[in-house]
Amino acid sequence: MEKTILDTSAMRELFAAISNLKTPREAKMFLRDLCTMAELKEMATRWQVVQKILKGATYRKIAQETGASTTTITRVANWLHHGMGGYKLMLSRFHRPRAIT
Repeated sequence: MEKTILDTSAMRELFAAISNLKTPREAKMFLRDLCTMAELKEMATRWQVVQKILKGATYRKIAQETGASTTTITRVANWLHHGMGGYKLMLSRFHRPRAIT
C-alpha cells in the first residue's frame, strides 16, 4: 500500500519540487509555505533523533534531549534500519568532510 501512495502523480510532483531546491534558504521558504509549524518541528525532531541514534545514544537520553517520545524514536530507528535508505543517504551527504577554505 505504501508504495502505491508514494507513486501517485501528486507525490511524484512533490518529490520533484523538493529535488529542485538548491539552498537551505530555498528549503526553508518552500517547507514553511508547505507545512505547518508543528509538522516542521516534528521533522526537525526526527532528524535530530536519527543523528543521535547513530551516535549510540540511548532512547531514554534521546527522549530527554529532543522531547521525542520513545515511540517516535523507535519508529525513526526502524526506518533507519529497514526503510528505503533515505536517512542513510542524507546522513552520508550531511556528514561528509568539507574542504577547509
